[in-house]
Amino acid sequence: MAEETIFSKIIRQEIPTPLLYQDDLVTAFRDISPQAKSHILIIPNKLIPTVNDITEDDELTIGRMFSVARKLAKEEGINEDGYRLIMNCNKHGGQEVYHIHMHLVGGEPLGKMLSI
Repeated sequence: MAEETIFSKIIRQEIPTPLLYQDDLVTAFRDISPQAKSHILIIPNKLIPTVNDITEDDELTIGRMFSVARKLAKEEGINEDGYRLIMNCNKHGGQEVYHIHMHLVGGEPLGKMLSI
């Protein structure tokens, strides 16, 4: 089993964090170091260390992450102008917390690339 992360504690609210969304599969909250006007993290409640560790059993959870991203983008008012969804994988991909998470960023022009 993978090691617990700071995200596991946020999911259980052991680290009090205002949640934007939570259900039985995923949790969403604002990034503490936003890289754009709107920067939200969407994470599975199940600890999956990297994208390489996703299995067929996780397909519903991964799909839910995208559905929640769409819902939150609309709530943030960034769905019409556009936004970016980013998932980093492993060291060279820029992953810092080994609990997969999707960055939902927008609210301003992002340019060609965004370093998160």
